[in-house]
Amino acid sequence: MKRITKQLCILCLVLPLLTSCWDVDEPNRIRYIYAIGIDYKEDKYEIHAQIIDFINIAKKEQPNQDAIQVEVGKAKGDTIEEAFFELYKSMDLKLFWGHMTYMVLSEEALKEGRANVVINAFLRFREIRYQTWVYSTNDPIGEIMLLNPLFNSAMTRLKLADPMSSYQQESFVEPIDFRKLVIRLNEPSYEVNIPYVKIDDNWENEKEKDKLPKFEGVGVVTPDEFKGFISGEKINGLQWMTKETKKGEITIPREDKFVSITIDNLKIKVKPKVQGNDVKFEVKLNMNALLSSFEGKITEKEIRQFVKKQIKKEIEETYLEGLEKDVDIYRLSEYLYRSDVKNWNKVQKDGKVPLTENSISSITIDVNKVYTGRKAFKETIE
Repeated sequence: MKRITKQLCILCLVLPLLTSCWDVDEPNRIRYIYAIGIDYKEDKYEIHAQIIDFINIAKKEQPNQDAIQVEVGKAKGDTIEEAFFELYKSMDLKLFWGHMTYMVLSEEALKEGRANVVINAFLRFREIRYQTWVYSTNDPIGEIMLLNPLFNSAMTRLKLADPMSSYQQESFVEPIDFRKLVIRLNEPSYEVNIPYVKIDDNWENEKEKDKLPKFEGVGVVTPDEFKGFISGEKINGLQWMTKETKKGEITIPREDKFVSITIDNLKIKVKPKVQGNDVKFEVKLNMNALLSSFEGKITEKEIRQFVKKQIKKEIEETYLEGLEKDVDIYRLSEYLYRSDVKNWNKVQKDGKVPLTENSISSITIDVNKVYTGRKAFKETIE
C-alpha cells in the first residue's frame, strides 16, 4: 500500500511538467494553402494564393453546394518572400503550406531565370513537399486559380491537383512535380518540359458554361531562360518518346475517311553512337495498337503500317520544332550522358550534345499486337 501511495505522489509531481501539445494549433485555427499562382508584372512578383476549406471536403467527395470551396488572395513584392509577407498582413489566421498541391507559373515568371528564383524560394520552406505539381501558362493566373472541377466536386478532383488520374487514360503530356523539375534542371540537357495549361471553356451545364484546365503542350525552361511553349500538334511526338506514357491516340486519314488507333504498352530504347565529334541516336519503339474507330474494312497489316508511319512522322515533327527553339525536346543528351559520360564530356557544349536535323539517324517502330476490341476488322453493322 505504501509503495502504491509513493508511486501516486511521484506521478502527481511529474504531471505538471508534461506540456503535451500545447504549442500545436487547432485545425480550425489554420488556413490551408492548396495552390499557388506566380506572375511577374511591372518588375514585381505577384502571387495568387488559393486557400481551401478542408472541412467542406474532409468527409465526402461532394462538398456542400452552398459553401465556398476556394478563396484566392493576391499580393506583390520585389521578391517572392516579400509577396508572402504582404499576403500575411491580410490573413485572419495562420497559413499552413504543407498541403500545397500544385503551382502555376506565368510566361513572365518563367523568363530571364525567374523560374529558378521561384523554385529556390519555395523549396527553402520546410513545409513545401517535393510532390507539388508544377505547370506553366500564358492565361490569366487569377482565373486559373478559380477553376473548379466538374459538378462542383471537391477541389482535390481538379485535373491540376490530381493529373495522374487522367494520365492513365490519355498521356499527351507527362505531369511533373518539384522533385523531377529539380533533377532535370540539374542534369543534361539542363532543360525541363513543364506542362502548359490553358483554360478550356468547351464545357457547360444546364445553368452556365464551365471552365476547366486543359493540357495544351509544354513550356521549356532552363536555369537561365524560358525557351517558349510548344503546343498542339507540334508536341504530339513527345508522348511517344516519354517512357512514362500509358496510353495515346493517333488519327490517320484513309482515302476520304479517318482511322483512330489507341496506343499502349509503349517501350522506348534510344542508343547513342559517337562518331568523332558527331553523335547519332537510334530510336526503337515497341507498342500495342487497339483499333478504335474506322469505316469499311481494314486489315491488320494496314493498321501496323498506319501506326508506324504516323508515329514516326509525329516524332520527327516535334523534334524539328524543338530544334527551332534550340531545345533538346527528347533529352537525347541525357541518353549519351548515362551510357558514355566520357564521350559526352568530349562533345557537349553547355551541357548539351549539339543536335542537327539528322542527329536521329533511325526510328524503328514495332507493333507487337493489334487488338480490335469486341469486333474483327470490319464494321459492326455492314
